[in-house]
Amino acid sequence: MIDPREPIVTPVPVEDLRPTQITVGMREVALKRQMIREQDAKKKTGAFLGRHMVPVVLGPKNRNYVTDHHHLARALLEEGVKDVLVTVISDLSALDKDAFLFVLDNRGWMHPFDENGRRRDYSAIPKTIGELIDDPYRSMAGELRRQGGFAKDTTPFSEFIWADFLRRRIDRNAVAKNFDKAMKEALTLAKGKDADYLPGWCGPTSD
Repeated sequence: MIDPREPIVTPVPVEDLRPTQITVGMREVALKRQMIREQDAKKKTGAFLGRHMVPVVLGPKNRNYVTDHHHLARALLEEGVKDVLVTVISDLSALDKDAFLFVLDNRGWMHPFDENGRRRDYSAIPKTIGELIDDPYRSMAGELRRQGGFAKDTTPFSEFIWADFLRRRIDRNAVAKNFDKAMKEALTLAKGKDADYLPGWCGPTSD
């Protein structure tokens, strides 16, 4: 086990990173790409990456499994950035594949749910960051947090939990047709009592 007080920081090719989820919000990826492009000098890009290290768990064959910042990793890949700094939060490389995936799942380091919010077999998780697919409700959840709809929370995959809440209440066609209008509805829903069980809820405490 890696001592979290002494993180090991290593440059790793972005294309070699293994995801631990099936989807990302492609609007979120686009925002990350814009942030990266704004670092117009190599020196600035290096500083940006130094502030945005990707946490990974070492798995079988010493592969790096991403536990957070999938959107950043996808954005780096699409922007042609070759390497990213990773910090190893746990070394489980001695486990076989089945045991490793089981441990990831039970420690909250995995989110095997598809773009329709359905839980899938571990085998459905892509082998590369470039194969992650779009979930528009994950983009809504990210935008909702930025607009103050809920607070950042340490609950694993909290934004996916919010995405699933929105998925059950806002029609997908409405999201595709008018994202901004759908976001207004999402903000109203986020402040309601129906959302008070969600991580980071910051609605009114009384009616």
